[in-house]
Amino acid sequence: MRLLILGTGGMANSHAKAFAEIEGVEMVGAVDVDPSRAKAFAVTHGIENTFTSLDDAIAWGEFDAATNVTPDKAHHPTTLALIAAGKHVLCEKPLAENYDKAAEMAAAAERAGLVTMVNLTYRNVAPLQKARELVVAGEIGRVRHLEASYLQSWLVSRAWGDWASESKWLWRLSTKHGSNGVLGDVGIHILDFAGYGANSSVERVFARLKAFDKAPDNRIGEYDLDANDSFAMTAEFENGAMAVIHASRWATGHLNELRLRLHGDRGALEVIHTPDGSSLRGCMGPDVEKAVWRTVDAGTVPTNYQRFVEAVKAGRTVEPGFRHAADLQRVLDLAIETERSRRELGVPDIDAVVQERAVG
Repeated sequence: MRLLILGTGGMANSHAKAFAEIEGVEMVGAVDVDPSRAKAFAVTHGIENTFTSLDDAIAWGEFDAATNVTPDKAHHPTTLALIAAGKHVLCEKPLAENYDKAAEMAAAAERAGLVTMVNLTYRNVAPLQKARELVVAGEIGRVRHLEASYLQSWLVSRAWGDWASESKWLWRLSTKHGSNGVLGDVGIHILDFAGYGANSSVERVFARLKAFDKAPDNRIGEYDLDANDSFAMTAEFENGAMAVIHASRWATGHLNELRLRLHGDRGALEVIHTPDGSSLRGCMGPDVEKAVWRTVDAGTVPTNYQRFVEAVKAGRTVEPGFRHAADLQRVLDLAIETERSRRELGVPDIDAVVQERAVG
């Protein structure tokens, strides 16, 4: 598979390193609007061809698939262009800035019959995969309640760099630069983490979002720091489970931690994932009576990158696909609307919300 890497920022290095380890994949081109960054990236990863526009790369055409690692607001136009050119696409999350664009991308992918996939990274976590397997097998009974959190501390720590002076962090804090804040950036991850583990999807939601003061007038250079830094959400899932879901970039002491607790009427599971590793604990069977928790061996699972390559080889799309990512975006859009209107909304309400805005 000849692969084009679109966007050569920080996350693109992770993509390049992962694909370099997969037999049969050749990275043949890199695209970035900044020519010096594209060339430096190409030298680092042994890529022969560089381009400063996707149009030029498509005109060249000597690639089978692309991994789209551009900023959020660029996903929609660039992915549609790649699909129109007949290229398979692995796209970073979120699929788009809003549900309408994400749904358009999903429909385009379905019409084209190409292999498309969204890099919801934490599908790579073996304990999450094992937890879902146990839920599907009925090991914890009917899921009644779940707690999910995604905690980061890069607004109070320099472990990942100085956010106040680096554009790769600043754009994530600015709505005019295409960011929907922590909700859009990692909210999609924790919603997928929770829904996948619980084997269900969000049906109703209510959320509160907040952007805290971070600089004089909440502005640094061209960046208005108005995107939300924290969110707290209550949700009801299609399987009837109630949920509390939250995320923050102010979570002092937590570099990058995802946690999911699933409580069923016959048992419970807890998944924790951090940069140091991941784990799965269960309280099941006779242990329920005395609340005894035991470590569960989760084994290993293939990565999204490996699964994308195999899907292209087989010529069939695998999850998480564009339609799934669009459905997650619909929930995120609803969460933003619940903050505006201070009311709970259900997934079917999104169409009515869009019409209300259009009339208004």
